[in-house]
Amino acid sequence: MTMGAFVTLGERIAKANAEAHARILAGEPVLTDVVIAGEAIPDLQRRLILHAGPPVTWDRMCGPMRGAACGAMVFEGWAESLEDAERQIAAGEVEFQPNHHFDAVGPMTGITTRSMPLFVVENRTTGDRAYCTINEGMGNVMRFGGNDAEVVERLRWIAAEVGPAFGAALRQRGGIPLKGLIARGLSMGDEMHMRNAACTGLFLREIAAALAEAVESRSLLKQLLAFIAGNDMFFLNIVMPMAKSMIMAARDIEFCTIVTTMARNGTDFGVHLSATGDRWYTAPAEMAQGLLFPGFDYSHANPDIGDSCIVETVGLGGFAMAASPAVVGFVGAGSLDDAIGYTRSMSEITFGPNPEWTLPTLGSIGVPTAIDARHVVATGSAPVINTAIAHREAGRGQIGAGVVRAPLACFEQAVLEFARRYDLEA
Repeated sequence: MTMGAFVTLGERIAKANAEAHARILAGEPVLTDVVIAGEAIPDLQRRLILHAGPPVTWDRMCGPMRGAACGAMVFEGWAESLEDAERQIAAGEVEFQPNHHFDAVGPMTGITTRSMPLFVVENRTTGDRAYCTINEGMGNVMRFGGNDAEVVERLRWIAAEVGPAFGAALRQRGGIPLKGLIARGLSMGDEMHMRNAACTGLFLREIAAALAEAVESRSLLKQLLAFIAGNDMFFLNIVMPMAKSMIMAARDIEFCTIVTTMARNGTDFGVHLSATGDRWYTAPAEMAQGLLFPGFDYSHANPDIGDSCIVETVGLGGFAMAASPAVVGFVGAGSLDDAIGYTRSMSEITFGPNPEWTLPTLGSIGVPTAIDARHVVATGSAPVINTAIAHREAGRGQIGAGVVRAPLACFEQAVLEFARRYDLEA
């Protein structure tokens, strides 16, 4: 290949990456509705369970995901007990696919089945829609592998009462634009992955009046308001599909080396690259390092899990850690100076800032946005992710929080495939 050809290719990559970055920044995500999963995703009408991360088979699934899948079987009425659910799954009577194959995302285990209500975020610039389940609250919950009667009963209440009420309120209100809300949250100390306290409060302010009009029962209204107010992480399940709806605009751009998906299933970590479409590049999931709750050590911890690192692809979470002094101690990231260091280092592997989402502790520069797989490989600096840490056994819940790096091997594979695709070895 001639030197001129290399220059031409470099220019094409630069132009493609600039286009991807511009498309991400141009997104106008709006929380529009809550719909039943089987209506939003018709393939869920069959015995299909969606999960977080790249594809994984039952024999390789981690404990929390197995437990959540069995609980979902009971919730759907497909199984009479957890034991019956496990027998059916082991016999191959249930199909599994990643949420991302259907423009959906889910925190931690990410289990999604047909009767679960989903938040709908529409990118009104592109028309792309993304989906996510409603946050269940804290403690014994399905996203951490919970599957007992308490978990199933809560899911049934969310499906019967919470989802329809939120959907009616959002439709009545005409949706809630999210970009400005995120900007305010960053200025109030959220980074949108492990700290969503400010945005949860802002969302409550936005939805309260519409809920009051949409819900006739005063008792139910009180329950709904308390449900949001009692869970600082409620907004996570809104920011995730928001990020998905924005990054979708950067998919399938020829010559583009921007990362359009990061996801983990508790066994593997996987990424997508814009130029190579829906092809997964995977490596073993890493173990987050941070603060564990009393009584636990890393022998109890499951490797990194969940679709929530989609927020890092648009410059939030670990990439915006400098915005959130409060989260630093919770995830064991050291000092605020260390958090600022993480954000600065992520600027080295991204295309450019997002001027609408600024960081007060860094002179109001924009969050680093659009991960360039080439820069990840060239610098050896993998994306940093803020995350919860789940117990490796089903039903044991969250045991801590920390920081984890995406496996470098995923990005190396993506860059090698990009090189083969464009015959760079010729």
